Amino acid sequence: MSAVILALIAGAVIGLALGALGGGGSVLAVPALIYLLGFTPVAATTASLVIVTVTSATALSAHARDGRVRWRTGLLFAAAGIGPAMLGGALAGRLPAAVLAVSFAVVAAVAAIRMLRHPPEPGTAPPVRPLRTAAAGAGLGAVTGVLGVGGGFLAVPALVGVLGMRMRAAVGTSLLVITVNSLAALAVRAGTANGLDWTVIGPFAGAAILGAWDGKRLSAKLPGDTLRRVFALVLLAVAGFMLVDAVM
Repeated sequence: MSAVILALIAGAVIGLALGALGGGGSVLAVPALIYLLGFTPVAATTASLVIVTVTSATALSAHARDGRVRWRTGLLFAAAGIGPAMLGGALAGRLPAAVLAVSFAVVAAVAAIRMLRHPPEPGTAPPVRPLRTAAAGAGLGAVTGVLGVGGGFLAVPALVGVLGMRMRAAVGTSLLVITVNSLAALAVRAGTANGLDWTVIGPFAGAAILGAWDGKRLSAKLPGDTLRRVFALVLLAVAGFMLVDAVM
């Protein structure tokens, strides 16, 4: 199967995840770029940021029209992560590929377990907690920069579990956080983008954008608890695969 066809299939699946779940795109994009398309870990994390930035921005516009974005909380959360994301992006190029892969898998597994263990959704919109929001945003930004992920697979659990946001609002708001953090991390990695294979990244991103629209429609039809469980189980599967591959 050609690289372009693989890129189209992977992009459609990742866009679907971003549109429906508000995250999971980059945590799926990085393994797809490495194991299906032959990218190195450093190149995969940079390419992932490009793909996830354009896809999450597209999905964000759709969720915003339906009133599912908590702008004040999301902007505070994202702003706190910009500096750490840029520092993490500068550090990533100096880490061994194996360290990046294992760290990526561990973080994904922890996020998935947290979502499975903290299912409750409050009945009303929670107040904005500036200190807690900023602390969570800074931690997410650092992870985004180092691991080359948009951070939605961590933003959704943080918005639900730490800040008490409802799942549907967390999905929309996380897309705002992903877009801002990815742009910040990508700005630091701009010099590494020259060697990327844009003939693969272009179709990948295009399919992801189309998939995000379908994912947004899917999110309107499924219960929030179902979305959370699917999201967590996908993360666990990806994390397990990457850990086994890194060890072997």
